[in-house]
Amino acid sequence: MTIIALVRHGQTDWNRDGRIQGRSDIPLNDTGRAQARAAAAALRGGDYGRLVASPLSRAAETADIIGSSLGLGAPTVDARLRERAYGEAEGMQQAEYLERFPGGLAIPGAETDDEVVQRALDVVADLAAESEDPLIAVAHGGLISRLLRHVSDGRYPRAGERIGNGSQQVIEVTGSGIRVVSYIGS
Repeated sequence: MTIIALVRHGQTDWNRDGRIQGRSDIPLNDTGRAQARAAAAALRGGDYGRLVASPLSRAAETADIIGSSLGLGAPTVDARLRERAYGEAEGMQQAEYLERFPGGLAIPGAETDDEVVQRALDVVADLAAESEDPLIAVAHGGLISRLLRHVSDGRYPRAGERIGNGSQQVIEVTGSGIRVVSYIGS
């Protein structure tokens, strides 16, 4: 059994402005750095022995802040923790995105939900296979929400909820599957 705390990176200016980030490498803002410090405080005492992060700067900096605070050092980088590629939707405001691609309409150049879920399942399984030590994985809202929705049979995130910046969702990975241990909705 391996416990994994899935942490969404702190806020960026594009988060604040309601823009689709995807793979665009947008840095944390000051609010995001404060959220990373708050996430570290919330994770203190969790006996975490490993730290891994997406290579995108907003996740990597969040992980650096958490690692420094918890004495875990620099994170290991795993590209599979990157955000969903949103193709032509990257940089759009949420309202424009919903207007141009209503109801899950295929987005040119974007990764499908199934592709994101499979990538998330693969990285979680591999991280759990490396060691049973509890770990922190700093990733992105799209990846975390799709993974949670898949492993919880649609219970999380609840309708209308988003994975909040700096929030921590805890999962348990065993030989028989993945279960949500704790969920913090927005």
